[in-house]
Amino acid sequence: MTTERGYCMIDLGEINLFRANLKRINLEKTNLSETNLEEADLDRAILVGANLMGTNLEKANLKGANLQGANLEGANLKEANLQGANLEGANLEEAIFEGANLKGALNLSIDQLSKVRTLYNAKLDKEFLIQLKEKFSFLFKSLEQQFLEYQYNLLGAISNNL
Repeated sequence: MTTERGYCMIDLGEINLFRANLKRINLEKTNLSETNLEEADLDRAILVGANLMGTNLEKANLKGANLQGANLEGANLKEANLQGANLEGANLEEAIFEGANLKGALNLSIDQLSKVRTLYNAKLDKEFLIQLKEKFSFLFKSLEQQFLEYQYNLLGAISNNL
């Protein structure tokens, strides 16, 4: 455990918290990188400034959670429930939101969503859905589709250079 600017920073990185009941827990500024939180109940949890880089949050309940300023880079949020979650300033780069419920998420921006890996089958508020499909339609393809298109384009480029 380390302290930084008066905050107690707990390191829970790389541990298994599968199906853990963490309702209303305060994990502000906690390191949860590479942690398995699959199917965990984080209803109304405080995760302000938490490091969730590469964390498995598949099917996790994050309803009403405060993720302000959290780092979710590369996190797996497949089928996660983020209804009413506060995502102000959260880093969502390369995060997987396949089948996730983002309806009613608070302080979420087009800029944040444009940097995710996929929104395939994600539930979004209508205003986001329309804008994102217009400008970033590739986000609504599955990871498998994205991979196959990448391979196809790569093979095309190689054959053009032969």
